[in-house]
Amino acid sequence: MAATTRQREQWSSQTGFILAAIGSAVGLGNIWRFPGVAYENGGGAFLIPYLFALLTAGIPILFLDYAIGHRFRGTAPLAFRRLHKNTEVVGWFQIILSFVISVYYAAVIAWALSYFVFSFDLRWAPDSLNFFVGDYLQVGDPEISTQIVSGVAIPLVVVWVAILVTLALGVAKGVEKANMIFLPLLVVAFIGLVIRAVTLPGAADGLNALFTPDWSELFNPAVWIAAYAQIFFSLSIAFGIMITYSSYQRRKANMTSSGLVVGFANSSFEILAGIGVFATLGFLAWDQSTTVGELEGLSGPILSFVTFPAVIAEMPGGSFFGLVFFASLVMAGFTSIISILQGVSGAVQDKFGFGVRQSAVGVSLVCAVISIALFSTTSGLIALDTVDQWANNIGIVLSAIVMTVLLVWVLRRGEELRFHLNAVSTFKIGRWWILLIGVLAPLLLGYMLLQRIITLLTEGYEGYPDWYLLTFGWGAIAFIVVVALILTALPWRAHRDEEGFEPWPPYREGGSGAATARSADGPDGADRKGTGQ
Repeated sequence: MAATTRQREQWSSQTGFILAAIGSAVGLGNIWRFPGVAYENGGGAFLIPYLFALLTAGIPILFLDYAIGHRFRGTAPLAFRRLHKNTEVVGWFQIILSFVISVYYAAVIAWALSYFVFSFDLRWAPDSLNFFVGDYLQVGDPEISTQIVSGVAIPLVVVWVAILVTLALGVAKGVEKANMIFLPLLVVAFIGLVIRAVTLPGAADGLNALFTPDWSELFNPAVWIAAYAQIFFSLSIAFGIMITYSSYQRRKANMTSSGLVVGFANSSFEILAGIGVFATLGFLAWDQSTTVGELEGLSGPILSFVTFPAVIAEMPGGSFFGLVFFASLVMAGFTSIISILQGVSGAVQDKFGFGVRQSAVGVSLVCAVISIALFSTTSGLIALDTVDQWANNIGIVLSAIVMTVLLVWVLRRGEELRFHLNAVSTFKIGRWWILLIGVLAPLLLGYMLLQRIITLLTEGYEGYPDWYLLTFGWGAIAFIVVVALILTALPWRAHRDEEGFEPWPPYREGGSGAATARSADGPDGADRKGTGQ
């Protein structure tokens, strides 16, 4: 059993892993998506299906990602290949999906970085909408534009340089350190924003609009689907991130307890964001002598780059509020994108044997070129909106359905993965977990996917031309599938996918394995096989 001796990177501590996982989950969607979704789906009553979705889908699928990565010691392609050699393509689908998401996600971080600078003189006043789509992004028609907007391209280059440096430093010195710095700063900054927001005139009206429950909405199936969608999209699950992160954990790491901390921390930040956002919207409604319900732009990029700047321009101390708000967006986005790209970079390392720095430079440069070419042009906003719609609502949901059905029903590995989590964790999970990930999750996600496909095929999207949606929407999904197939067909360097690896602890169907789990480990948490894998 001759094996490579390359030592797999590891988190320096359990705390480092937890902070990195929270940093990945807490992103831009927590700030601009959750408050609007909650408001539109029953207000305070939405928290009931939201919590139910967290417990029955979000955390269970998070556990599934953890189990795959931690047991099979690899990024998504390697871990799936070790599960079964014919399932590697599923891992590459997740990785290329992450690649696609990263190239447009970086553009949004660049927008936030620009607006951080703009906050010094509030240059978007008095018309934040025209400034965003006109003066700043210079939005044109849906087309394939080659006209670069320098005001977007320059901060986008800065973002990609920061990403490259962070990834090149490795898991412990780069990704972990970045989260150790930015995540506490993000929490402190956002708590400060919330405290300021709730003291503004009209803040109470905004909070009443968000939290006043409409109990009748609990009987609306669309509200429950919205809750599952929000949990699913906000936890960074089913597209390779958490598989990669958990593969860097030590053998004795407590996986399920970490998952509970990450899941509830993410949801807590979403509720905190909801309080801050709607308190601020309450002030805007008060300032304009209207109600929150009559305001426009209550979610998405319009909330962050049009509605919020309009509030900031009118409030006392608006410049400082703007600096803190957009710094928070930058930090939330950055901790998420480095998690997305660590999965991509790690997969390249696993398959082709590149070093950490080689992989980081190669992946970052390719992503940066595509990102700048597509999303810093006059059609960048429309391209971003289209690709994001298909990547999130088709790509990620499809990935989750395939993953859960494949593992539970086709390969029959659900019990083995449950055994693994219980062998290394203090919080034990029962067979109910397999029912949640094997029955409830794929049924609900399948319904969501089918509904969305029918809507996109019959109604289009945002009135964009069919050829544009075919190119940037369905074309993005086709690109992911084709590249995943190509990468799967390429050979592994020196059989790195198989040699010297044995899943740990040994699993025997029907056995508990708990005693074996403790004795198979070395004192440092590394496996005794000496492979580092």
